[in-house]
Amino acid sequence: MAKKKKKGGGGPTGQEWLTTYSDMVTLVLCFFAIMFNPDEVTPSSMSQISVSFMARGMGAKSGGNTLSVGRAAELGNNVTSLPASDRGKSLGTALKKAVSLFAPEVHTKKMTISADERGIVISLASDAFFAPASARINMESTRDILLRLGTLLSSEDLSGRKFRIEGHTDSTAIDPAGPWTSNWELSAARSIAVLSYLTGLGMRENRFQVAGFADTVPVASDATAEGRSYNRRVDIVILDDGHL
Repeated sequence: MAKKKKKGGGGPTGQEWLTTYSDMVTLVLCFFAIMFNPDEVTPSSMSQISVSFMARGMGAKSGGNTLSVGRAAELGNNVTSLPASDRGKSLGTALKKAVSLFAPEVHTKKMTISADERGIVISLASDAFFAPASARINMESTRDILLRLGTLLSSEDLSGRKFRIEGHTDSTAIDPAGPWTSNWELSAARSIAVLSYLTGLGMRENRFQVAGFADTVPVASDATAEGRSYNRRVDIVILDDGHL
């Protein structure tokens, strides 16, 4: 008499490879998550990467095209060779150097260092660098700071970069007996004084832009003495590619 076959046998189903595949995908995602450093990503580099993805068929409308042979490798080579990627990385490196180089001055509030859509912003507190209502730099107390600033701006990481020097004042009216007729003139003169010092170190003038904003771009309230002291400043902006 023939034996009946057992139901629900434990033989292979042909789907075991899915477990190995899913493990591999998870490991790849973890690898890229570890390698990704958001501190070194600039808006310009992200924009370039996004444009490259769309150009290579990775947009929502043509996702199926991304599985064609060789397309992923070609995309990777294009993204890593983008000039903006290297320049964005150099800007991130320069920011780290600036924070380290001017740590004592940031601690004593002679300087602040930040980054925004324009690029890296190094702010010099006017009260530390200039006498009241004056555009003459206090060289005795700030020469070392300005020398370090010149070294940073002349570094290889910032080769080819352009800089904008922006003068700012508070809203206090100018003394009519003083040398300036308005805060516009004072803010512009302070910018030019910083420019003259940096170019005196050997930097080329054509790498700079100069502007005076008077009290039109405050960073704090002019209602308090502390707020006014923050607004009196000269910003040296290491320009991102989109703000040249």
